[in-house]
Amino acid sequence: MNQEALGREFVFQGIPFKAQPVIGIAYKGRALDKTYQPDFICYEEIIIEIKAISALSGLEEAQLINYLKATGYHVGLLVHPVK
Repeated sequence: MNQEALGREFVFQGIPFKAQPVIGIAYKGRALDKTYQPDFICYEEIIIEIKAISALSGLEEAQLINYLKATGYHVGLLVHPVK
């Protein structure tokens, strides 16, 4: 499943989402030039990150954790579709 297909499924299911929203990052209260861009944010509180790679490593989990820290959200879903 690719990102576009999942976005369409969210629409079919009536799930509110934002695709690839830009998340600002701050350091000591000041905005940085660097931003994060997760695949989806659903219900304005759940980050969904899709990884279509042969195997997941700790890097993908760390990326999701960084997204959670930057947003203050508590729920993230790392999706690794298999064929």
